[in-house]
Parts: sequence; structure tokens; C-alpha cells
Amino acid sequence: MYLDAQIAPFTKLNQVPELAQAAEKLGFSCLWTAETQHNPFLPIVLAAEHTQRIKLGTAIAVSFARSPAVMAQTSWDLAEQSGGRFILGLGTQVKAHINRRFGMPWPDSVTGQLREQIAVMRAFWRNWQNDERLSFSGDYYQINLTSPFFTPAAQPYPDIPIFIAGVNIGLAKLAGEAAQGFHTHPFHSPDYLRDVIVPQIAAGAEGAGRTRKDVQVVAHAFVVTNEFERQMVRQQISFYASTPSYRSVLAHHGWEDVGEELSQMARAQKWAQMSSLVTDEMVEAFAAIAEPADLADALKKRYTGIVERINLYLPFIPGERDDFWQQLCEKF
Repeated sequence: MYLDAQIAPFTKLNQVPELAQAAEKLGFSCLWTAETQHNPFLPIVLAAEHTQRIKLGTAIAVSFARSPAVMAQTSWDLAEQSGGRFILGLGTQVKAHINRRFGMPWPDSVTGQLREQIAVMRAFWRNWQNDERLSFSGDYYQINLTSPFFTPAAQPYPDIPIFIAGVNIGLAKLAGEAAQGFHTHPFHSPDYLRDVIVPQIAAGAEGAGRTRKDVQVVAHAFVVTNEFERQMVRQQISFYASTPSYRSVLAHHGWEDVGEELSQMARAQKWAQMSSLVTDEMVEAFAAIAEPADLADALKKRYTGIVERINLYLPFIPGERDDFWQQLCEKF
């Protein structure tokens, strides 16, 4: 089991080199960037230049906001720039954001379009590396045009791993079928992963002639080591649980009624009151709770046999809680 770190969403590009070097020095396995306040790919260029060992990936880049050709070319450059350390992590986002924030169409089939995006990117990579004829025909993409002027040179790191993110069974099964990894949503419980997500990954893998071991599962984990974090996690749970797309997680624990009430409060914009509906039992289900010195053991106990990577839902910021991060990394 590997311990990863997350770049804070407010991190400026000029802060990335120092942050990446600090993460590598502490011993984190991978440094992830998210598409929230900043572009997820640009920090990786800088992190790759200033590190040698740590893996670098997106968790996540919004796939439906981009063409597969653009993502294929960006990933190709980052794989070479990082010496083969880049992981392309993709998420679909939700319909409102794709339509109204990115101005892009929402597909009839989420898994169908993402499956085609992955296939098209790999078709480009085979064309660039092996001069394999570029030809893809699907429901969403018709790709068959290329020329030497637009073709990158072959490189030593053509096998770029793709991780996809999801909450429900369709994307979990697609990860087993076509990806090298699966990013769990932070709104999860070990029971939900063990009973629902991992079996679907295994089923998708089996159907594609692969095994569960071909897919690394990354737990983006809520943790509680003090009262401030408890309140933060309570607020995050209330926010995510109000989203109908994530209702299956609540349903697994029999808390559907709480989810519906939270949705009504969100529609009324009663954000401040929502966390009051999140009970201590729910916090315990969705977060690892421990003293800082015991957190590594608590995480291992919580996730062993379920996931291969753990990324705390806490941003890594050099100079803040250095003793906490050092202790956690040493115990991993």
C-alpha cells in the first residue's frame, strides 16, 4: 500500500517546484493534481523538472471537457518530460458542470464516451510510437486523419497509465475493463468499496481478460485527527451526500432519507445547516478517525485488502504540519 499526496487547489504554479521536492523528500509515492481552481496538467511540467522519483498524476482532469486528441498529446509530452512517471487520471464530472461550466455536451452514455476517449488516446499513442494506422470509428468519435507534421516522435515511455474516477458501478466496471487504476471519490466507506466497487472492477477486468491486480485502486480518504477536521469532514459529507449521483453510497448504509433531506436543503441553499444532519455514526463510516501518531495504522487497518494507494483528503503544504506528514510517511 502506497501513500500519496495532493497539491492544494489554491497552489500557485511558482510554488509547485518547492512543494514537489518536499513531497519527494518525505517519501510520498505519487503527487496528484486536481482540476478545481487551476489547470491540472501545468503543475506536472514543473514537478517533473524538479524531481526524479515521485510519480505525478491528475486526480482528476475532466475528460468530457476535452477531446481525446488533446489529452493524448498532453499526456505524451508529460510522459516524456517526467521520464515515464506521469499518470493520466480522468473524471467525467456531472452534467451541470459539463453543460454550464465547460459548455460541452453531456453524453447519452457516460461509460460509452469515456471508453471511446480511452480507446482513441491509445490509438494515437500506437500511431505515434509504432506507426500503426490511425483509425477509430465509434458512437462519439470518428478519428482517421494524421500526417507527419502533426505526429510526435516516438519516445521511451509510450505505455501511459490511465486511471479513471467514479462513485457508481458503471465506471468501476470500466476501470476493470480498460484502465490501470481507479480513483475512489472521497465520499466512500470501506464497506461500499469492498461490497460494491471492487467486485465491479474485478468483473470488468475478467470480462476483458484481465485480473483485479491489473487495476490500482486509490482511496482518496477523509481523515479526522482533531476537532477542526471532524467539522470539515462533517461539512464535506453533507455536501457530497446532497448530490443525487452519489446517493448509492448512502443507500448502501440505509441512509437514503438523510440524502433526500440534504438535497432539499441544498436546493434551498441552506448550506450552513446541512452538516447538522451528519451523525457521528456517518463520520465514522466515511472517515478514518485516529490520533496523528496512530493514523497510519488506522488507515492500513481500514483499507488493507481493498486499495493499493491512499491519498488523504488533506492538501500537502510544506511548512504546515511538517511533523504530522513526516511521521505518517515514515510509518508507511
